[in-house]
Amino acid sequence: MSAAAIVAFGAVSAFGEQRAAASAGELGAPARVAIRHDDELARAGLARPFAARVSLGPVANRAALLLERALVSCASELDRVRPAWRSERVGLVLGTSSGGMRDAQTAFDILARGERVPDTEAITYFGPMARAARHLRLPLDPSVLVLGACASSSIAIGLATLWLDRSTCDLVIAGGFDEVTVFVAAGFEALRATTGTLPPRPFRVGRDGMALGEGAAVLALARAESVGAQCFVSGFGVACDGGHLTAPDRDGTGLAQAATKALNEAGRPHIDLVSAHATATPYNDVAEFRSLVRALGRERAGEAIVHPFKAQVGHAMGAAGALELLACIDALERGLMPAAAGEGAIDPDAPARLLATTGSAPPKTVLKLASAFGGANAALVVGLHVRSDAAARVRCPVFLHSAVHLSQLPSVDDIAARVHLALDRVARADGLVRLGLAAVSDLQRRSGPLAGAGVVVGSALATLETNALFDARVRERGASSAAPRLFPYTSPNAVAGECSSAFGLTGPSFAVGGGMHAALEALAVAAVLIEAGHAERMVVVGVDDVGPVTRALFPQAGLASGAVAVLLSAREEDTVTGRRARARVGDITLRRGRPVTGDTVGGHRVLVPLAAVPPVSELACSSPPDVFAHVVLEPL
Repeated sequence: MSAAAIVAFGAVSAFGEQRAAASAGELGAPARVAIRHDDELARAGLARPFAARVSLGPVANRAALLLERALVSCASELDRVRPAWRSERVGLVLGTSSGGMRDAQTAFDILARGERVPDTEAITYFGPMARAARHLRLPLDPSVLVLGACASSSIAIGLATLWLDRSTCDLVIAGGFDEVTVFVAAGFEALRATTGTLPPRPFRVGRDGMALGEGAAVLALARAESVGAQCFVSGFGVACDGGHLTAPDRDGTGLAQAATKALNEAGRPHIDLVSAHATATPYNDVAEFRSLVRALGRERAGEAIVHPFKAQVGHAMGAAGALELLACIDALERGLMPAAAGEGAIDPDAPARLLATTGSAPPKTVLKLASAFGGANAALVVGLHVRSDAAARVRCPVFLHSAVHLSQLPSVDDIAARVHLALDRVARADGLVRLGLAAVSDLQRRSGPLAGAGVVVGSALATLETNALFDARVRERGASSAAPRLFPYTSPNAVAGECSSAFGLTGPSFAVGGGMHAALEALAVAAVLIEAGHAERMVVVGVDDVGPVTRALFPQAGLASGAVAVLLSAREEDTVTGRRARARVGDITLRRGRPVTGDTVGGHRVLVPLAAVPPVSELACSSPPDVFAHVVLEPL
């Protein structure tokens, strides 16, 4: 890839703002910890009420405010170091795990009382991004929201480098955001993923989980020749386990695949420092260390310093990857090796090299790792220098091969038979996942085996219906009685994860959802991944589950339940079926920041014309008030 220079950043965490938000620490000092006993989580009745909070007070649209602070800080720094940046072509690629979840909980309560919700944008996954982006007062292209659970901001930063490579923009602001909520804390506690002691103890014997955190972090990326840049993103990889929805692959196969891809792009540099995902759960830490051994070799995996920043600032979910990367960038720029929080013996099955105090050995290159629900994995390589022998990205053509449209949800029995899954597994999945499974099953019947491909899922309102069900259980029985089997399906990444598992889709795998145009956004992102050589084949799923909550909150949106599955390939003649493609993907626009007018078909239905014979020559969708998506198709 062509390396991307980090020219500015904005950050807020429980430690503070800007450099304080993601500090590598002070020489000779132990790691500071911001995680505390949390009053809101304790009042909700959670048994493990620990979190790291940003000092904001009881404000509305908290997630949007966190993101706005990071964006405003980044813009101010850009004004200083790159004064003409507002006249350049600017993109925005963000990630989140829970979006406007606190506002959604409030809305569900209002609906339960039979009242009208006054502000529906705030409750969506894309609401905080939409609100915060308006403060930039710029047209943004691309504008992408990654819903890849806890790997979201790492994926977002990697995608930003792809858009720079294709010369769509001159500057991309990329990162992520999330806030602590009872909804999310109850879910993780129900899964037994949260700690009962402080601080968390990643990679140590007796570790019992993580504590939640919150914040926002964005990096402004430009081409490597940018004047004044000290650090560069030189490698990106993304892959999927294709296994369990919430548990990691025990051997770290998917994460190792992502790390290897990133390292190869960067020219296989010597890794001094690893920014670990490090959730301090028994299985994750072992799997992560095994992935390091696979990617770096056993000797280098044991020598590189590992930095588990979540144990200090909490698991900030959609913001985690960006905050953790910034802490290691701080270490690179200041010549420090950061200390690790936690005490106790190192687990012999995950023998990461942790420092008790911050050291002075100056690192040169960092490997950032991230994993998530749905088996998503991402890796980034960041260093002080750009290697001249780094692998150059070859821009591949992208072809449309086939598309199927599913307008009705099949029965549980039918889906289980189609996909060859256990009946109880399909039964506990939500409507969104079932629709996705059924559509991809139809696509596989038409296109042949899909194993090894990647998948990007786009859904206008994501898991809104499932979130309402989970929240109703919490309100009825209390946070300590949250439903552990339902919680994973509140993640928009669940569709990608279950499809990856069912069909062996081990390439790039995650969801997007920047607005009512999300299905077209997914098509565009999948095409860019193929174009950049990150996959040879990509499955695109546009899917919507419209129920009583969606109809009550968005009666004018014109959404309907259903799904479309599409197969894209880098080859005109498919390597599996030998069939020729139907069209070539051309120009892509994902613009935010200019008013849009007129009614357009949103949700999965924007992709329905792809199933026509011959396919249409273009797809367009507006997501009011200011998002426009457009993809050109060149019939063959």
